[in-house]
Amino acid sequence: MKRELEPFQLIERSIIKKYRKELWGPFITAVKQYQLIQEGDKIAVCISGGKDSMLLAKLMQQLQRHSDVEFELVFLVMDPGYNEINRNKIESNAKLLHVPITVFETNVFEVANSSEQSPCYLCARMRRGYLYSKAKEMGCNKIALGHHFDDVIETTLMGMFFGSQIQAMLPKLHSKNFEGMELIRPMYCIHEDSIIAWRIYNDLEFIQCACRFTENCTICDNGGGGSKRQEMKQLVKRLKKNDPDIDKSIFNSIHSVQLDTMPGYKWRGKEYTFLDDYEEER
Repeated sequence: MKRELEPFQLIERSIIKKYRKELWGPFITAVKQYQLIQEGDKIAVCISGGKDSMLLAKLMQQLQRHSDVEFELVFLVMDPGYNEINRNKIESNAKLLHVPITVFETNVFEVANSSEQSPCYLCARMRRGYLYSKAKEMGCNKIALGHHFDDVIETTLMGMFFGSQIQAMLPKLHSKNFEGMELIRPMYCIHEDSIIAWRIYNDLEFIQCACRFTENCTICDNGGGGSKRQEMKQLVKRLKKNDPDIDKSIFNSIHSVQLDTMPGYKWRGKEYTFLDDYEEER
């Protein structure tokens, strides 16, 4: 008699089977291409409660189960001051998905939202610092975040349009403040549309706007409603109507920067200009 699968097993199967091309394949591509995981790593998978971080948790579980490379995982949930509904939703989803989370509490929302400077900027910095600190305390050498393909190209466009610079989002980087720690982004090559399709197919509901500063937002996704990032998301969507591959072109462009065509650039904090060696090339 064929054994009936439990809900979490069906969700796992959908990642490997139905969405193999859209989720599992790009995930493995990023892990291998950017050398994100090595033997003996202990990785803190950081879970905010949204669709991206919850999928990341399941992808990492599957990889650990099937990989020849041995590594450890912990699933870290930082509560920055969630309301009761959001906190309960995260915990119930973790139980449903069989993700053994470790929750720790902070006062990030309270501090950020009472600050005179940008609350979003301060919140992001504080959250990252707390995650690094807790992960290191637990013996981890890496934290994994759920940034995806769309985050990468939107960040690139935001830097150009609003920051007057060409700045991308790296698939991994060393922490400047926590020695020996790295940040990795295993979902770097996964499109957001595929994540949404997976969520809908499995009838899953995750938290969206958890921030106290934007709690009344009902249409945003992970704090994106009305933000500059949301503007970029809508811009790319409009451009794709004429060129369906324009997002891929933006993504590929940050992998093939032609520095000899740039009037100026920064490298490790130092500024350079094409004039530095212009005469030598004559």
